[in-house]
Amino acid sequence: MSDERTVSNALIDPRLLDLLSCPLTKGPLSWRPATSELVSKGARLAYPVRDGIPIMLPSEARALTDADDEVSVSRG
Repeated sequence: MSDERTVSNALIDPRLLDLLSCPLTKGPLSWRPATSELVSKGARLAYPVRDGIPIMLPSEARALTDADDEVSVSRG
């Protein structure tokens, strides 16, 4: 379990993060553990992770704000 990041009952396997991409831009995603979200900087969207399952629907994503740019994210 040392490969996985645990926050708010959400697990993100770094191998999964390497496979996923933003459905709109096809660009990389970064894991934001504080909010349990996968962030697409290109689309300026944050996709929620619920019960360890990434919800990769743009209609479910949250638009990023300028304040979100200051929060650190990690890549795998």
